[in-house]
Amino acid sequence: MANVSVYNMEGSEVDKIELNDSIFAVNVNEHLMHMAVTLQLANKRQGTQKAKTRSEVRGGGKKPWRQKGTGHARQGSIRAPQWKGGGVVFAPTPRSYSFKMNKKEKAFALKSALTSRVNEEKFLVMDSLKFDEIKTKKMVNVLDALKVKKALVILDGEDNANVVLSARNIQGIKTVASNAINVYDILKYETVIITKTAVSKIEEVYA
Repeated sequence: MANVSVYNMEGSEVDKIELNDSIFAVNVNEHLMHMAVTLQLANKRQGTQKAKTRSEVRGGGKKPWRQKGTGHARQGSIRAPQWKGGGVVFAPTPRSYSFKMNKKEKAFALKSALTSRVNEEKFLVMDSLKFDEIKTKKMVNVLDALKVKKALVILDGEDNANVVLSARNIQGIKTVASNAINVYDILKYETVIITKTAVSKIEEVYA
């Protein structure tokens, strides 16, 4: 099992923790991680773009000139795509961009993302992260002590309101509960900061 250091809020190493190899030491599958990121971004798209085809634009019922004898190229409508004000060829229409991955693929993509952060030594475990008041400066001090600027902070989801509110105005920092993590966020942020209890909860679900 991989051993990683455990830090306190002052940035000092206070312990070591063994991570479950079935989650944090898998063979990284870049293809599945790419699929998971594409899935999340595609599902966010509204898909409301629309342009009119030649059958939908107004006008164009009359043939602009007779078929032969004018010296012009033959034309059937002034709303054909080559005309100003004409319809669009293969115009975009509202549609859904979403697609699906099966559960095993999603789970392995998440494990691959977590493993990649452990391998890069960008996975910082904290013994606890709790504040008795909402104070942005306290969160900034914790990040400075850990020498981190852009991070995903994974919490255990219990009594973390002060931490979440203290971090929400810090650029480059996002907080998330352990049961709501996703591949996109793990890969987007340079470092993952996670509490020991959050590690335990992830291992309970994915082990």
